[in-house]
Amino acid sequence: MRSGAQVPASPSRLDSGLEVQLRNWFDRPYDDAISAARTCYSPRVIYADEVTEKQRRSIGPLTFFGGHHTVYQHATFEFALSGLSRQVVWCFLHAFPFYNSEQQSQRYVRLDAVQAHVPRRLAGQALSVYEAAIERAWAAYRELARRLEPVTQRTLAELWRLKERQSVAFGRNLAREAQKKAIETARYVLPVACHTAMVYTVSGIVLHRLRRMAAACDAPDEARALVDAMIGEVEKRDPAFFSEIGEAPLAEDEIPERRVAPGPCASDFPAQFDRSLEGHRSRLVDYGARAPAVVASAVRSVLGRPDLSEDEALDLVLDPARNRYRLDTLNVSTHSPLMRTLDHAHYTFRKKLSHSADSQDQRHRMVPGSRPLLSRTLPAEVDVIEPALVAQDPAAHALFRESVEDAFHARGELLRLGAEPELALYVLPNALAVRFEESGSLLHLLHKWTMRTCLNAQREIWEASMDELEQVRGVHPQLVRHVGPPCVVRNGLVSPRCTEGTHFCGIPVWRSFPKTERRI
Repeated sequence: MRSGAQVPASPSRLDSGLEVQLRNWFDRPYDDAISAARTCYSPRVIYADEVTEKQRRSIGPLTFFGGHHTVYQHATFEFALSGLSRQVVWCFLHAFPFYNSEQQSQRYVRLDAVQAHVPRRLAGQALSVYEAAIERAWAAYRELARRLEPVTQRTLAELWRLKERQSVAFGRNLAREAQKKAIETARYVLPVACHTAMVYTVSGIVLHRLRRMAAACDAPDEARALVDAMIGEVEKRDPAFFSEIGEAPLAEDEIPERRVAPGPCASDFPAQFDRSLEGHRSRLVDYGARAPAVVASAVRSVLGRPDLSEDEALDLVLDPARNRYRLDTLNVSTHSPLMRTLDHAHYTFRKKLSHSADSQDQRHRMVPGSRPLLSRTLPAEVDVIEPALVAQDPAAHALFRESVEDAFHARGELLRLGAEPELALYVLPNALAVRFEESGSLLHLLHKWTMRTCLNAQREIWEASMDELEQVRGVHPQLVRHVGPPCVVRNGLVSPRCTEGTHFCGIPVWRSFPKTERRI
């Protein structure tokens, strides 16, 4: 094992423990922050090696406690994290915008070994119930993947016209893709306690905020242990970065969200929310009624062209034939004065996704959502999203239902045995339903919809994105006339149409979008 912090493992055989390694860092982050602060009042740039002890004692606290935190944003820390749960990633590490991460994919990595977070506070019968539930979920995952593989292989063979192909290599590629689709769907029965691994990068000020807010999530024990280990790694390089400045972690009784007692929600809450969706996976609930006119006016202001009609102004910013930024995979939109006009069109959606799908959806950090505290919003009864591929196969459906019912029963048993609601959550499946509101400007929704209306996107997120796009088309058709996956946006303008390379889905979506049939 590379050197780093290893949090002592749970007594459970299923949990090998959290590992935290600092991969890359600033050598002198505290002095670097102070030198940046001094530069604001200097005729030249000040460097870290010019900082004096007196300045460390005075400028550091003065800037930090005065709220001048940008100086602590220059230093960044890149961590290798493993042995942490999917739940703590979803409700803590990825629950805000200011981070970067690359996480092990459950869509493409088969999880053969049972590896999951086991809370250290569980003992006795509660620990036995917890461990047994985790192991049964893994057994269901293996069996579901096995049953789904021939289903995915048949579907892909039809879509990719395997019978017309002579290449043996193509058949092998199809078989590998079918296996990936099977495990991608089978992962819905894995528990949110499942271990993951990732590279995670944050600035110094964000690390301070994570320490302060570790208890403000549904995995407070795990979050605190994780942040303490991350900070410990930084302190090995520069103790002053946390000893000289910083706010103490908030205690659980100081967290406003915890004034609402945890536990299963009122039984009618999920049904009320679901009725409000009116049949949508993601329902448009609010928007700026005059958004097209406001965006057009902003275009005129940016270009100094009061003579532009509304349609002309909107075409300049949205039509990829006139705005080459729309063809750029680098996503330079926030750097373009013209495209920043799209920030004035704003939309809010009410939506329902599985924990698994939302773990990807939340990665669109510029389209933030107010995601729930599951310890307060989940009902006692089974509440999940069933993948379409599973629902279409009777044997897979029966296995899925048996597994998720077992997981919710285990959660109920843990609660009856006195386990705290946050700890009981860990046994629930990736399929559990998450209900929330999400908002974004057209500038950032444009990027999201371009990425997630591609058939390579996760099916739930693809369906939600198509749903959102259709509703916005109903109120502001002129703003989404040129919105779709890359192959649609680039069609006839640049080659290749598809930006996925060898991962091309094999379907000419550009010929029929948005009337696109998705079978897998």
